[in-house]
Amino acid sequence: MANYQAGTNDMQGNSIVMYFRTFERTKLYDLLAATPLIAWYGFILSMQIPWLADQIASLDFATADARVLAGLASKVATQIFIMVLALLMVLRRQPLGKASGFYPRFAAVAGTFLSVAIVALPARELTVPLQVASTLLIVGGLVFALYAVLELGRSLSMLPEARRLVTNGPYSVIRHPLYLGEAVALVGVTLQYLSPWALALLALQCIFQLERMKNEELVLSRAFPDYHDYAARTARLVPGLY
Repeated sequence: MANYQAGTNDMQGNSIVMYFRTFERTKLYDLLAATPLIAWYGFILSMQIPWLADQIASLDFATADARVLAGLASKVATQIFIMVLALLMVLRRQPLGKASGFYPRFAAVAGTFLSVAIVALPARELTVPLQVASTLLIVGGLVFALYAVLELGRSLSMLPEARRLVTNGPYSVIRHPLYLGEAVALVGVTLQYLSPWALALLALQCIFQLERMKNEELVLSRAFPDYHDYAARTARLVPGLY
């Protein structure tokens, strides 16, 4: 009788595992997994868009100096980028493969959110040339990152996952154009909070982003047999250098 009960419990346990693995392959599971990030993006947008609307409505463009316009341009570009990310996280394809273990996920989360710690530092007063340089880096980096995101489309992931092998647009030259654009923008942000702490956080964020790239490449190489040929003809970040 005890053996029968043990066998029944094993069958029930196996059934639960089987149902969970089936559920794990559904769009609903993928959407639920993305919900915390989508909620975070929604929170940022709900806080920033009304403030930006008020700033734009009250701004006298005829008398506004370059510093004010530069700061406003970088904030608008940031919100557009976040809006596109949130939409694609909802619409994205289901993954064909994922990284296993804790560290690849931790590196991806750290590579994404360490930049938030930089903007929590005290801002510094910039000269007009530095403010314009910061804005150019932020806007230029975000425009390039947005270009990469739009090419990536419904294959967007935060964690190391394989949804579709994208080799068009900037992905025909470098394997991680999204992270390159984000890195350029983050350098521009760091200028506005420049301090030893900001530089340390920037360096740490870059380290985790490099780990994130390696983990993603491993997942993609397992999911797509032609990934090795693609990697052989492209640079990871900067053609001719890395």
